[in-house]
Parts: sequence; C-alpha cells; structure tokens
Amino acid sequence: MKFCFPQETAPGETRVAVTPASAKRLVKLGLEVAVECGAGGASGYADGDYEAAGAHVMADRGELFRTADALVRVRHTPAGELDLLREGAVHVSFLDPFNEKELLARMAARKLSVISMEMIPRTTRAQKMDALTSQANLGGYVAVMLGANRLKKVLPMMSTAAGTLLAGKVFIIGVGVAGLQAIATARRLGARVEAFDTRPVTAEQVRSLGAKFVEIDLGGETGQTDQGYAKDLTPEQLARQREGMKALCAGSDLVVTTAQVFGRPAPRLLTADMVAAMKPGSVIVDMAVETGGNVEGSVAGETVEVGGATIVGERNLPGRVAHHASQVYAMNICGLLEEFWDKETKKLNLNPDDEIIAGCLLAADGQVRDARFR
Repeated sequence: MKFCFPQETAPGETRVAVTPASAKRLVKLGLEVAVECGAGGASGYADGDYEAAGAHVMADRGELFRTADALVRVRHTPAGELDLLREGAVHVSFLDPFNEKELLARMAARKLSVISMEMIPRTTRAQKMDALTSQANLGGYVAVMLGANRLKKVLPMMSTAAGTLLAGKVFIIGVGVAGLQAIATARRLGARVEAFDTRPVTAEQVRSLGAKFVEIDLGGETGQTDQGYAKDLTPEQLARQREGMKALCAGSDLVVTTAQVFGRPAPRLLTADMVAAMKPGSVIVDMAVETGGNVEGSVAGETVEVGGATIVGERNLPGRVAHHASQVYAMNICGLLEEFWDKETKKLNLNPDDEIIAGCLLAADGQVRDARFR
C-alpha cells in the first residue's frame, strides 16, 4: 500500500501528519510512504530529511492523491479534492464528523474507508493513537503562554532591590488534558494557580500539580462519562457554577477556559457581567472559541478588548507549536498504522469487529457506518 501525506491547505494550519522520524518508522514496517513537496515546511521539517528517511517526495499534488492507497493528513480533504482519490482508498484525518455529515456522505459515496482521529476510543490500548489528547496537551501549554504574553505583569514572585513583585494569579476552568497542562505550565512560570472542574475526581490531580482545587456546590449529579468527559450540566447548575466563579475570575490576572463538549457547542461559562467584573489588565484565553466559545464576547481568530479585560480567541492553539504538535500527531498515526498493519498481506486490516476500528471507522463499503453521522 502507498501511504500519501499531503500538505495541509486549511487556512492557518501549520501541522503535518508525518515527520522524517515517523516516515522512517513506517518505511521500516514495510509501507511505501510519499510526502508532498513542502508538506513539512511550516512545521520545520525539510523535504531532504523525508528523502533521507526513505520517503518519496512528490511535487505533483494531483498525482499524490490519484496514486494514494491511503491518504493521511491532519485536516480532512476538502470536497473539491475528493474526486482525485480513487474509489476504495483509505482516508485518515481529523474529520469533525458532527459538523461534516455532508462531506462524510460524499466520502462514503466514493467508497472511501474513512477513519476519524477524533473518534479513537479513550482506552488503554488506544492511548498511543489518541490524537485528541496529544493535541489538547500542547493546546493547554500554548494557552497559558499566550495569556502570559498579553499580561502587563510577570507571573512569578520576584524579590528585587526595588521591592517585591507579587506572583500573578491564574484560574483554570476545566481540568481535562488541556486544563492539566495549563495548570502545570502556569505553575512552572511561578503563578499562584486555582482550578475548577465539575468532576470531583480531578481534585487530586490539581493538587498534585501544586494548584488549589476550587469547590463549588452545583447541586444535583455531576461527574464524568465512561470516556472521561464531564457530564452535561443543567441550566440551574451552570448558573450556580457561574455565580461561584465570578469572584474567582474578578480576582485573577489570567483565566483560561477549556470546557468543550464533543459534537456540540461549548458551554457558556463566563457571561458578559463576569467579564466586566474583571480587573483592568486581566486576560482571558478561550480555548473553546472554535466550537462557540466559553466566554461571552470572545471572537474566533481574534483578540478583543472588553472593558478592561483582553479576551484571546486564537484558533488552532497546537498549530502555534507546529513542530512538536506534528511530532506527536505523527506518532499517533504511527501507532494506528502499526496496530492494524498486516505484515503478511501488506495491507491495513480494518476489521469492524475490533473495538478501536468500530469506534473510528465512520464509513466503509459505500456506507456511513455510524447512525449519528448519517
């Protein structure tokens, strides 16, 4: 099989799905690897390094698509390029399936076998393939760095001959993968860190990183799903959460919101009155801005001033550290291909009875397999 890795064309996308190191690993496994000329440029990977790893570097994008037995990328292929792929090819990428049902139907009509990296199950066996986790981890780091860069003060306490500078106060809302990395990064920078999550089980994780876990009585049932995500809150619980967080936000220098619900708009956590209550010079980073935003007034792709606060709505935070984001995503891809590569037949074994394939193979044999996406 020929595995082809094109250059990403989505606006602002700087990552790539293969690195020279991952290409070498796949070639050693017995795969034929082709990389579009310049595909790794925005991530700091040169064409010559891919060639040295045993990959073919192809300048003709159309030929790359037409000759691909499997097309592997970060973002999904635009509808205008789908016809370049031969029927029966494998397509691997982030797909955003809840919002791209029409595109998925077109992929199925071309008899593509479509693997969605978002739908990799969160199991021990699938950890090496879990691209959502690897990218969220880097996103949490970038969020704090962007926020710190916007502040008009330093985060660590400093004792100088001219006096003592007090440590900045950071509040992290949501303690998933991104939130935990945001906590760790803010602590490394010397900030005083508080964090809140609706899942009580995260309290010990917060404390283990040297931060304070904030307890807010939401009333009723809270917790997490079997996949580890926070359960949806009722409108009444959300209102109690906002009331409990208002004073914390008002006293913070930097607030990072990380709450997202896969397949649905992000919950609104910070309302306009909460933003207005924040002190002049404070900064909010809304990590959920691409799915509707946690913060009222945040704008996707922009940094805006609301009252005395600055709201950062940067898209694609992992893409800000594209070299390492590509490195870990490429290893997620390696983990997937290695797990299902049949060395005897020299093909991918996409057995729908396998629990991982059952979760992430959204289309095959001309059909959309998952009823949620039809």
